[in-house]
Amino acid sequence: MTAVTTFPHLRRDFAASLVVFLVALPLCVGVAVASGVPAELGLVTGIVGGIVAGLMPGSSLQVSGPAAGLTVLVFEAVRQFGLAALGVIVLAAGLLQLLMGALKLGRWFRAISVSVVEGMLAGIGLVIIAGQLYAAAGLKAPASGVDKIVGLPDAIVRAVGSTEAMASLGVGAATIAVMVLWKRMPQPVRAVPGALAAVLLATLASLAFALPVAKVEVQGLLGAIQPPGADAFGQLAQPAIFGTIVAFALIASAESLFSAAAVDRLHDGPRTEYDKELMAQGAGNTVCGLLGALPMTAVIVRSSANVQAGAKTKASRVLHGVWLLLFAALLPSVLGLIPLPALAGILVYAGWKLIPFRQVVLLWKAYRGEALILVVTALAIVAVNMFEGVLIGLALSVVKTAWQASHVKLEVVDKGAGPVQAYLSGNATFLRLPKILDTLEALPQNRPVELDLSGLHHVDHACRTALENWADRHSAADTERVRIKAP
Repeated sequence: MTAVTTFPHLRRDFAASLVVFLVALPLCVGVAVASGVPAELGLVTGIVGGIVAGLMPGSSLQVSGPAAGLTVLVFEAVRQFGLAALGVIVLAAGLLQLLMGALKLGRWFRAISVSVVEGMLAGIGLVIIAGQLYAAAGLKAPASGVDKIVGLPDAIVRAVGSTEAMASLGVGAATIAVMVLWKRMPQPVRAVPGALAAVLLATLASLAFALPVAKVEVQGLLGAIQPPGADAFGQLAQPAIFGTIVAFALIASAESLFSAAAVDRLHDGPRTEYDKELMAQGAGNTVCGLLGALPMTAVIVRSSANVQAGAKTKASRVLHGVWLLLFAALLPSVLGLIPLPALAGILVYAGWKLIPFRQVVLLWKAYRGEALILVVTALAIVAVNMFEGVLIGLALSVVKTAWQASHVKLEVVDKGAGPVQAYLSGNATFLRLPKILDTLEALPQNRPVELDLSGLHHVDHACRTALENWADRHSAADTERVRIKAP
């Protein structure tokens, strides 16, 4: 039996794996640098995402690795708890994902409001852009999202007065320009991913012109891997770390499963099994945590590249992890040639792509409440932090749903003679009870009243009790008692 008959799609999967590898390589390094960790750790997460998560069932064509969407959270975690604690946080988050998958909670992530998720991505995008603009100029960014944005004018003034900063900004701006214009290049040229082409050109330019720009610091793969020790596990004594663990698990899971839904729309192959995919992500993050690496999620950019390159089975994503491993093992010194502002440019471009400008406009035209939730979630992430910003968005979504669920209409018909007729329709809940009672109590007490509840879909206990009490006491002594038509 030949390899062709055993693996009928091997040629297409092999070609697709090379494309995904070339897309993933600069992104793995860029995400790691933006997260404040050694560049090699981004490659480690990419390797684990390809080989470990790639071999597991769930989604056949989705590709996992370090994601721009988690850079803000990782950076804050490293700043607060230290790099040594990152492995413990990622390990615990992976175990939590495994537990959620075992409890079959994966499908419930599809119930999260899309506006909250898009608001989360928009907020992350804004913080990434603001932070990486400093990195592009070779400057240190402030800690908070608000300070990053407020401090940009002063950073521009400082950059203009520095030759090194202007050279660094030039490399970053050129990197972004290459990525934007790459889509207009001829098809044969576009076979090389735009991000990789931009990094290669920036690297060659910095070497050819001896530009005074910072380069990626290289430790070597084994030197960068730091499994968590006893001191790192001792950080679990801090209550604050558990909020970070939950944030890692929930946000990584939501991003992965929303990505799976998007990837399923791109191909006609087997659909994603959400609970199994959640467990695959959990297994990958558990291994990443044991290696002290970055957290992993499914990444829509790499996944769509995999589908568009013609992949048919999970072999393509596993092979892409193998190519990352070979590169990290055999050519680590190449990373030391990459200019940091080029990686900052890639992240600025990635952050811009996270902001759903078109969706905001469409939502504002059709569902203004959802558009408001999206914008408030994004601004809350910038103003506070990602975890609390998402919680604010979820709370707003719940309040909006409760408000809509309690929508009720009260129509009063008074023909001047005979009984006054009051019609209630919709959902009568305690949230609208004050308005309902205000209207009913204003009805004349010396006239018969008929209260028709047949148009109600739902009446909660508070409303039913209040309406019955109102009916008992409303009518005057010599007037016929209020008649209620039950729903």
